[in-house]
Amino acid sequence: MAQCIRTTVNPPKTPLNSSQTHNPNRLFPSISSLEAKPKSIKYPKISLSVMSSQNQSQQLNPSLDALLNSGRKEEVFATIKGSVHNCLSETNLHLTVPGIESKTRGKVRDIYDSGDYLVLVTTDRQSAFDRILASIPFKGQVLNETSLWWFNRTQHITPNAVVSVPDKNVTIAKKCSVFPVEFVVRGFVTGSTDTSLWTVYKNGVRNYCGNVLPNGLVKNQKLTANILTPTTKAEDHDVPVTPDEIIGRGLMTQADFDEAREKALSLFEYGQCVALEHGLILVDTKYEFGKDSDGSILLIDEVGANT
Repeated sequence: MAQCIRTTVNPPKTPLNSSQTHNPNRLFPSISSLEAKPKSIKYPKISLSVMSSQNQSQQLNPSLDALLNSGRKEEVFATIKGSVHNCLSETNLHLTVPGIESKTRGKVRDIYDSGDYLVLVTTDRQSAFDRILASIPFKGQVLNETSLWWFNRTQHITPNAVVSVPDKNVTIAKKCSVFPVEFVVRGFVTGSTDTSLWTVYKNGVRNYCGNVLPNGLVKNQKLTANILTPTTKAEDHDVPVTPDEIIGRGLMTQADFDEAREKALSLFEYGQCVALEHGLILVDTKYEFGKDSDGSILLIDEVGANT
């Protein structure tokens, strides 16, 4: 694990739950005129604590098996079923909100063009293996607010595209010229997809995206140093590329790539430090960047929510 000693990537620890961080949008203003949600609905609270039949005074750590066998299964399932009808599965702001010009429907987010800005609505759609599987209550809110938590706390490393947060599922962002490269940073030899480090390594690859890998690595082993394994988008899947290929194809200039690479590695190192402080490990994640109208490189898309 990277040592948390560089002040440029490691400000003082901020607890995940405190009065100072209760509002995840602390640094981003709200635009009340774009509020679109009805009055909030109060859902019944479900306690996951399960009492031991041998000692009712001793509370056990909650577990799914214990919950399902506790006699409260029907109550829990009924609450989950009731929440399914409140999923945000589809939006059509371009039909009702003045100034919105068009809609692009992604796997999870609905993206609206409003001139100089983009309105990003994170829905409850669940995507996996390049397809939409279902909708999960409150998933979009959790995803959006997790990203905002990280956007707030990584501005000492890189500026980002966030302008305001008018709703828990909505982010207003600057419109950038997006680099067609995903900056995937990895700290462990693991994974199961075609582009994961363990998959390519066990198949004999020893030079991956410009990174020379030694023989003898085993699955889930921690790398001696974090590595960047960038990808670019094909029609229906990600394609690994080397830095030389990125420059040679004109996807980015050398200067832009070098700056984005440094930002991605610093973001990942900081993420590892935050995870370690809370008893977790950050295995790998991806970052996306775009160029603002003034030429500055901004962190865009979700961050810290796709690990």
